[in-house]
Amino acid sequence: MKHISKFTFSIALVLLSFLGNAQDTSVSEKTNQKATIKKDSIPVKKERYGLRLGVDLFKLTRSFYETDYRGLELVGDYRLTRRHYLAAEIGNENKTVDDDQVNFTTKGTYLKAGFDYNSFQNWGNMENIISVGLRYGVSSFSQTLNSYQIYNPNPYFGESPVIIPTENNQFDGLSAQWIEVVAGMKAEVFNNVFVGFSFRLNRMISQKIPNNFDNLYIPGFNRTYDGAFGVGFNYTVSYFIPLYKSTVKANDKKNDKKRK
Repeated sequence: MKHISKFTFSIALVLLSFLGNAQDTSVSEKTNQKATIKKDSIPVKKERYGLRLGVDLFKLTRSFYETDYRGLELVGDYRLTRRHYLAAEIGNENKTVDDDQVNFTTKGTYLKAGFDYNSFQNWGNMENIISVGLRYGVSSFSQTLNSYQIYNPNPYFGESPVIIPTENNQFDGLSAQWIEVVAGMKAEVFNNVFVGFSFRLNRMISQKIPNNFDNLYIPGFNRTYDGAFGVGFNYTVSYFIPLYKSTVKANDKKNDKKRK
């Protein structure tokens, strides 16, 4: 009986050992399965890349309420990376300036090309932009001197200024090149429809100046100050054309968190 009891006890120990190992293995498998499910359940964020095309509403509407101005500007950008966009504007202007001493008309076309950097951290499926960027601008235009006023050194003696009209005083083949620093934003107001605005500070690089006159207004550059500086503004509405989607990498997410 003693031998049977020892044998039975040994069998029981072996069974308990196997049962314990089986439970450990089952718990380990369940843990691994939960970890796998949890890992697989992490949502993968994909961002859209594509082309955005639009128009400057400021120049378009200005053509209706200003009799001495006609202009149109088309804008576009292409998303190159998560934060970098290739950007460009192309347009034409026809403006008559009536100053105290001179009246002239400038008309021509321009092209600006460069990039924007989006500093805004979107969340969810937002695709808004708060950007800074650079543009290289070129313009080809002509100037027409309509009339000018002779300087009167004695304006307090009742002498009227002498305004002299001009004929065939047109300067063709003029050009200018400049650099623009751009700051602006774009917000999605409807599906794929964005509105935005930007401010620009211009610095002239080179220009062809007519004889006995000056480039007081340049299409795309706007009014010149000291012949070298200019400022600009636009208010745009544009439509985004999605071309493909790209998965956001884990390193990109970490970099975004660091920027916060």
